[in-house]
Amino acid sequence: MRIALASDHAGYAEKEQLKPLLNDLGVEFEDLGTASDESVDYPLYARKVAEKVSHGEVEQGLLVCGSGTGMAIAANKVAGVRAAVAWTPEIARLAREHNNANVLSIGARVTPFDEVQKIVRAWFDAKFEGGRHERRVEEITKIERECK
Repeated sequence: MRIALASDHAGYAEKEQLKPLLNDLGVEFEDLGTASDESVDYPLYARKVAEKVSHGEVEQGLLVCGSGTGMAIAANKVAGVRAAVAWTPEIARLAREHNNANVLSIGARVTPFDEVQKIVRAWFDAKFEGGRHERRVEEITKIERECK
């Protein structure tokens, strides 16, 4: 699996700490920034990841910011992206299994790092279940097309 990875300044340290875990999980990643904890505008980094996912250049995205919310909102503006904020492993798992979410957004300021690691493991262990959930994901895609 190949993913795009990015953070803002608030998530920079956690993003860097996640790289060994991603390697252990066999997840190849492209780090799209930021490169320090100097203040940046998170939508720019969320967009970079989302566009890579949308264009099929990577299979999934992983974002880390202060709360996870801002980057998820920005990423969800890009067609084909279903970004989810996860604050527990169960939320991450359900986002993948039921919603076929393709971008995970984590809040570094509100989630202890040991929990972040569990969330990331749960995300990459989970697979979309399809079935009854497929119809609902198709409805999301229909809304996206109709509301351009």
